[in-house]
Amino acid sequence: MKLGAVIGRVTLSKTLPELIGARWLIVSPFTREHYQSGTETPTGLSKDPSLVVYDALGGGVGQTIGYIEGREAAQPFEKSPPIDAINAALVDEIFYNPMK
Repeated sequence: MKLGAVIGRVTLSKTLPELIGARWLIVSPFTREHYQSGTETPTGLSKDPSLVVYDALGGGVGQTIGYIEGREAAQPFEKSPPIDAINAALVDEIFYNPMK
């Protein structure tokens, strides 16, 4: 699982029948620099490309989420839909203590 910040939402005009009513989030993934900044909640956009994440948990803009990419993203569905990432957790706090 990876962490990222929700920076927007996507609205689809057409979709597959099994994904009607689904919510989609635009997520900026956290990088090492986000954790090393020393702030309790990482801020700023990542230099890595943003991605679109399927959301069934109700994540909102500005929230930190944990997401899963790849084949595992389709596992919660009876019939595998064509999705690459799914929201797996809504994150309240992040504690980062680097080893010295």
